[in-house]
Amino acid sequence: MITAFLPCRKGSQRIPDKNVKPFAGVKGGLLHIKLNQLAACKAVDRILVSSNDERVLDYASRMTDSRIVIDERPEHLGSSQTTTDELIQYVSTLIAEGDILWTHVTSPFVTEHHYEKLIRQFYEKLEQNYDSLMTAKKIQGFLWNENQAANYDRAIEKWPRTQTIEPLYEIDSAVFIANAKIYRSMADRIGSKPFVAVQESICSIDIDWPDDFEMAEMVFKFYNSKFKDR
Repeated sequence: MITAFLPCRKGSQRIPDKNVKPFAGVKGGLLHIKLNQLAACKAVDRILVSSNDERVLDYASRMTDSRIVIDERPEHLGSSQTTTDELIQYVSTLIAEGDILWTHVTSPFVTEHHYEKLIRQFYEKLEQNYDSLMTAKKIQGFLWNENQAANYDRAIEKWPRTQTIEPLYEIDSAVFIANAKIYRSMADRIGSKPFVAVQESICSIDIDWPDDFEMAEMVFKFYNSKFKDR
């Protein structure tokens, strides 16, 4: 059994009403888009919406999919001060068994097809001794800290070809998959040997700032019009 966990806390400071404000002309915004994507994913057995925002809870409760379950999250776990570690411990009390797919409304380009592919990949990787999966964006360019190059040696070559640089991976927070046992035993949403699933760039778009929201709206409108014309 796989449960999709969708956290939607109240009171986004960077983008007010981020979860439910209209997005690219879609009423119900990012929440509507994500719930429909998850509902269309046949590999998901249950969709757990956790929020302390009455608008999110009301919207989710009006969805007709019987797999959607509502969790009225306690206020002390729905503030801007709540840490991800605290939320992980809370999830371990909500989901007793099975596999957990943790995702966010802020990844609107991860569709049901991507979820199904990632779930298949997760089960395949379990057979290769991985214990969890997380999505990421591959970075293979010139990365510096404040003083020097961080991912290549300028003493060897000042400007190497980027394809020869050792790649790094930016976790995009779109999808984490692990068994509930890992949440309880390790207090984490990944295990000791996670598989890093590299996504196409568009899927790694994470809406965190107002500029992200506006850019994602434009991309979403473009792709919707592109597919409608087919």
